[in-house]
Amino acid sequence: MSFSNTLHSVLEFMNTGLVGLSGWEVVLYTLIVTHITIASVTIYLHRHQAHRALELHAIPSHFFRFWLWLTTAQITKEWAAIHRKHHAKCDTEEDPHSPVTRGIKKVLLEGAELYRVESKNAETLAKYGHGTPDDWLERNVYSKHSLLGVSALLVINFALFGVIGITIWAIQMMWIPITAAGIINGLGHYWGYRNYDCADAATNIFPFGILIGGEELHNNHHTHATSAKLSSKWYEIDMGWGYIRALEMMGLAKVKKVAPEPKFAKDKTVADHDTLQSVITNRYDVMAKYAKSVKIAFREELEHLKDKAELEKRFLKSSRKLLQREPAKLELSQKEQLIELFKHSKALETMHQMRVELGAIWERSHSTRDQLLQQLQDWCARAEASGIKSLQEFSLRLRSYA
Repeated sequence: MSFSNTLHSVLEFMNTGLVGLSGWEVVLYTLIVTHITIASVTIYLHRHQAHRALELHAIPSHFFRFWLWLTTAQITKEWAAIHRKHHAKCDTEEDPHSPVTRGIKKVLLEGAELYRVESKNAETLAKYGHGTPDDWLERNVYSKHSLLGVSALLVINFALFGVIGITIWAIQMMWIPITAAGIINGLGHYWGYRNYDCADAATNIFPFGILIGGEELHNNHHTHATSAKLSSKWYEIDMGWGYIRALEMMGLAKVKKVAPEPKFAKDKTVADHDTLQSVITNRYDVMAKYAKSVKIAFREELEHLKDKAELEKRFLKSSRKLLQREPAKLELSQKEQLIELFKHSKALETMHQMRVELGAIWERSHSTRDQLLQQLQDWCARAEASGIKSLQEFSLRLRSYA
């Protein structure tokens, strides 16, 4: 073979690799392999390893471990430990990657670096890394040679696709640092909507959890951290949950926990012990529905409040948001703002006070079940005698929990 023919063959190989995919086929392949990586993170690392929300058969479990070693160099124990610490210390100074304490820019742009730094914290790994794989493969391959996988992937991509394979590899390397370390850990505690007023700042970034496998539904997850299913509303899509159900139908997975779904007995006229237990179990759903009742009451009071010349539009708008927040999380200035609002609306003051009392029912660990039931019944009686329509309707729903 002449030199020119050899050079031509080399150049052709560099351009097309062994498979010679077209442009759109390269794009499709990249989307598929990055999505498999996302599925591996959300199903294996997150829901299975970190939260034990499901059991996995050895076949998918070993596949996910191998794939993550090949495409991310992430070590299971490190990932699970850091994520568990994030939940335990969420949005505090000890949180490894909170935009609340570190700033959104820091987490968005340097989320992977924050992860790397925390992975070197021996105390974190010892305290939060329990129960993760410790077999021969983990000790001698995945953990010991964590960078070997991504290095091998670079060679494989170049052999299969030529020079463009290097670009595919670079995208694969950036996929988790951008989507998980940046977007979920950053935007997921900074911007979006909230179904539940959980204790931290977690938000749902988008209702359609497809691109990041359902992790977009971060507020739902922080509210019910051990649930294998991250969606909670009918319009929310959790792609990871779809894969888990498929694995379960094939006998390759078993769901251990999902978020509780409230049941109702519409003919129930008096709250009983079943009602009490259901209210406590579904307290996040209860408070989410109460927040909607507050919103309705505020809307009904708005015309009256607008007539008060001293109440500015901006004041009313911010007050509406404060009324829907957990009272215990309000700062002093915010509490003072609500006190000013209540001078002009007895109904809203009642709604706020009743919320505080309702939340106290499941916080009174020293009370007996009979005492708690009596408090719940008294609460419903006062709510229905309040003359506030939205509060009365909420109470009727509350005592029908079953």
